Parts: sequence; structure tokens; C-alpha cells
Amino acid sequence: MGDDTWAALADQFVDEAYATVKGQVRTYVMHQQLMEHLPAPPATVLDVGGGAGNQSFPLAQAGYAVTVLDPSSAMLDKARQRLQRLPQEVQERVTLVQADGENADEAVQGRRFDAVLCHGVLGYLDDPEPMVEQLCRCVADGGVVSIMTGNARAGAVRPALERRWDDALAAFDSRHEVGVLGVPGRADTVEELSGLLRKGGVEPIRWYGVWLFVDWLEFSGAELDPSDSEQVAATAAVELEASRRDPYRRLSRVFHLVGRTTSG
Repeated sequence: MGDDTWAALADQFVDEAYATVKGQVRTYVMHQQLMEHLPAPPATVLDVGGGAGNQSFPLAQAGYAVTVLDPSSAMLDKARQRLQRLPQEVQERVTLVQADGENADEAVQGRRFDAVLCHGVLGYLDDPEPMVEQLCRCVADGGVVSIMTGNARAGAVRPALERRWDDALAAFDSRHEVGVLGVPGRADTVEELSGLLRKGGVEPIRWYGVWLFVDWLEFSGAELDPSDSEQVAATAAVELEASRRDPYRRLSRVFHLVGRTTSG
């Protein structure tokens, strides 16, 4: 994904997508999953392809020292705008770096982080291996690597729910689709990414689903009210439980893989 593409999508992605019930569920579920594995604050976090900080700013608010690395100036401008609305002590815990994730190690000058996140990025790359190699290179001994990306095992779910039957049939044997933002994307499997993590010295320890029921509702035409906080909270609680259990997590269009390096 180039900077020009995200310049056109920044408002839609940050101001609209994250404000939906799906967006709120993603942020909540991912945060809860991360907190099961992250070291205690003030540990350091590198968010590669972190965009406007939707996932990492809550970590900064919880006391973590966060570096958001993203190639898009438009997305980082959004991050600065959002950051200005947070308390000063939170702002001081956040650093923004403009760089490609494939050059993350050089961009952070060889610094090692207690946790390295890469959420919603690999699907825009033809080959995930160079990025995963960089993630593993940037994590400290005993640190955590967190990857969220599309689930190649569930590619037929969205077109089937939208009653695009020809597309659904083709999706059983395809890794590619045009995503909800209108941008072509590619999906991975837990097994393949686990193998790439191991090549980088990171042992996979757990994986989760991210969206399930909210996907099914949205793509079948149901309207969910993001202003109904009680309903959103109940939805998020169900999604979090589904994300940890089979067969539900395997049906999620997106998965979250967490690995840890060995110390020493």
C-alpha cells in the first residue's frame, strides 16, 4: 500500500470504520487479547503500520511507551490530530515515525522493543515474509510479536453472506479479495505465519479470531447502532469469548497470532 492510497482513505478508515460497531469490537477484542501477553507498563511497544494509533494509543493511555511506525503521512497526520486530544502525559509516551515496515529495523535505528505489533498490514503485501522478518528483528529477547491479518481459511464467508455465490465458490481456492475499503487484499494462514515467526526466532504461543458475529450481521444487511453503548459492550463480550474458542475462531475472517522470543 502506497502513501497516496492511504491519503485518499485516511478519513474513511480512521473516522468512519473505527467508529462502527465492528471498529469498536476490533479495538476492544484486540486490546484484551494483547493484555493477556504484554509485559506490564512502562514496557516499550512498536506498532508497525500503526496508522492513526487506534490500537496503540489505548496502550499509551495504559502506561506503555509507544512508537507508531507508518509509511503514510496522511495516516500519521490523523495520528497527530488524535494524539492532541489525549492528556499531555499520554502524548509524551508516543513517538511517530514515518517509514515502511519492511525497513522498520533501520527506521528505529536498531532499537529493540518489548512488543512489536503489526495489525491489518500483511494483507496489503504480495509477500509477508520480509515484513515478518523485520518484526522479529525489532523485538527484544523475551518480547512479544503480535500479527493480525486475514484468514485464508474463511475467504468464502463474506461473499456468501452477501449472496455473491460465484465469488464465494471461487473464494474457497483464492487468497485475494477486494476488501471493505475497496482495496485489493490477500489472506494468510495461521500455520504459514507461525512458520515465518519461527524462522525469525519467535515461537507462536496463541492465536485468536477477531470478528465473527458482527461480520455475519453486517454482511447480511443488519444495521448495528454504534451509539448504543450497552449493546456494543454486550456484542464485544460475545466476540471476545468466540475469539478464544473453536470452532468459532476458525470461522473468523481475521485472525490474531501472538508469539514470544526466547530469552538469552
